[in-house]
Amino acid sequence: MMNSLTARLLQAPSIIVLALWMVVPLGMTLYFSTIRYHLLYPERSGFVGGSNYEFFYTDPAFWPALTNTLVLVGSVLAISVILGLALAVLIDRPFRGRAIVRLMLISPFFIMPTVNALLWKNMMMNPIYGLFAVLATAIGIEPFDWLADAPLLSIIIMVSWQWTPFALLIFMTSLQSMEREPLEAAELDGAGFWAKFWHVTLPHLARPIAVVIMIQMIFHLSIFAEIFITTGGGPGTESTNIAFLIFSQALLQFDVGVASAGGVFAIIIANIVALFLIRLVGKSLTV
Repeated sequence: MMNSLTARLLQAPSIIVLALWMVVPLGMTLYFSTIRYHLLYPERSGFVGGSNYEFFYTDPAFWPALTNTLVLVGSVLAISVILGLALAVLIDRPFRGRAIVRLMLISPFFIMPTVNALLWKNMMMNPIYGLFAVLATAIGIEPFDWLADAPLLSIIIMVSWQWTPFALLIFMTSLQSMEREPLEAAELDGAGFWAKFWHVTLPHLARPIAVVIMIQMIFHLSIFAEIFITTGGGPGTESTNIAFLIFSQALLQFDVGVASAGGVFAIIIANIVALFLIRLVGKSLTV
């Protein structure tokens, strides 16, 4: 009895911190989502039930934002996983300068999202003095205004550039722990590169791929800094995602109630995705 009481007392501080850190903000979000709370008119607050959810759902920007979120997450996942896997296989074999190459390939992941966005906005995609504009001018092509004419594609490129090193790091670590006997046996049987990749390497990477997809998808659902710094969700709603739409409702339109309803909606989506991906990872771990 005393040991059980001591264990609970020792667990109490962490439980209290967890409650203050997660449960209280969630409870406040749920509360604000059911009241009319406009920062410019705080005296007009009152209980409105599900009206905020209906307003957020019927917002003309909602469906474009949801579509952009799905396209953004799916595209970044496809690019980062495929490119990360290709680079990991490419640098798996020893060669001179491999350590430096690895460091250079992984380094973009440690750049802050805001710095990443500023780098691409000013140094790469600027239609006047950006690297892409200079190269286009050098070969006689009209420079392309990426952020104005292809805003969502620009965001996809930025985020993929930063998150591909994460996938590369996970896959590279997994390949280093891979036993060489199956590959050597496949070579003795006359298997080529693609045969070894499909039947030996890729099955070994099934678990790391599932983990990378799960972690990245959860993070990519809340992409914000790149959009805020570069396109501001525009032109129109062409680069607006759910996270930026919630920000717009809260700090541009000052409607905390509707923004809280959007936050609850985003939490529901994230938990559904997380539950699905956890089951996916669990199945891969049993293979």
